[in-house]
Amino acid sequence: MRHIYAERVNYMKNSAIRELLKVAEQSHVISFAGGLPAPELFPLSEIRESYAQVLGAGDPSVLQYGTTEGYLPLREELSAQMHSKGIQTDADNIFLTNGSQQGLDLIAKLFINPDDLVLLQNPSYLGAIQTFRSYQANFEAIPTNEAGIDDIALELTIKLNRPKIIYLAPTYQNPTGTTLTIEERKTVLRIASKYGVPVIEDDPYGELRYDGPALPPIRSFSTEDEVIYLGTFSKTLAPGLRLGWVVAGKSLIAKLLAAKQGTDLHTSTLLQRATHYYLTHFNANEHIETIRQSYKERRDIMLAELKENFSNQAIWTEPTGGMFIWLTLPEQYDTVNLLPSALAGNVAYVPGAHFFVDGGSYSSMRLNFSNPTPLQIKQGIKLLANIL
Repeated sequence: MRHIYAERVNYMKNSAIRELLKVAEQSHVISFAGGLPAPELFPLSEIRESYAQVLGAGDPSVLQYGTTEGYLPLREELSAQMHSKGIQTDADNIFLTNGSQQGLDLIAKLFINPDDLVLLQNPSYLGAIQTFRSYQANFEAIPTNEAGIDDIALELTIKLNRPKIIYLAPTYQNPTGTTLTIEERKTVLRIASKYGVPVIEDDPYGELRYDGPALPPIRSFSTEDEVIYLGTFSKTLAPGLRLGWVVAGKSLIAKLLAAKQGTDLHTSTLLQRATHYYLTHFNANEHIETIRQSYKERRDIMLAELKENFSNQAIWTEPTGGMFIWLTLPEQYDTVNLLPSALAGNVAYVPGAHFFVDGGSYSSMRLNFSNPTPLQIKQGIKLLANIL
């Protein structure tokens, strides 16, 4: 049968990264391609115990339908966590989702009409670009200069183009690993508020801090719910659980309820109860500190190997947190065309062009340091340098 699809299907593209992972996850390939946590650091026994306790308590409601907004005690626990970040909120402002990616999709569904403009960092998170593009959005890059975000150009861009939303990952951004300063955060919020443009603050990596002080989320400066905050357990607990949350004003939460009810009714009741048990019976902060120490070591090893093997041939970011380093080669290199050679040499990366809405920067690549072991990082960077 020949199907006649909706027009929006033409804007839905497979994730280049997800497709690449099918090859890169082969055991003989050293992969810097995925944005994957280290599986050996998952709190497997604690998660197993949490599920066992929740199921063993004899309460059949753990397998029943649940409320669309999510399990209230878990939302209350998340509210306390948000307070520790300077975000003043309560459980009624928190909405649970199947990973923060679903939060992005639901927000896009609520805001984006065909040809609406989304203002974002360039390069930016591929999953966000994918989501907004599927709703037929157009894109404009947030203007920057040598000092960071160009406030005058940003205001002019918003004034002239009237974007529907601004999307930011201000802390240890995917793919570059860079972080916006407090001044840049306040600048974006001030200008967005002036023109009534909502800001989506995507914060999956905020807990993965290795150097320097923790910077306050943009939402912590917000006084009128201009900022929609997205959080997730994927980087601090386990990505396979698929559990995230949205912090927003009550009027937007009500719209999200309707949108999610038409999508999947609610997030898994059992998952929410088990996660709440984990947070209230185990030391989640201690686990996060273990992750930080391990990832910091891997980041430092990758930076040292880049310095030894690429020092005269490339530049790269030196992130203070997160999972990624952004490497830029001389302009004559095309990392898209070079990828088959890298894979043939048993090393993988993500070409930088995939993270640009205009296909720019073919000489860049994203390198992940959280998933490969220290030995794999040492071997893989040497392999990559030799191949290039």
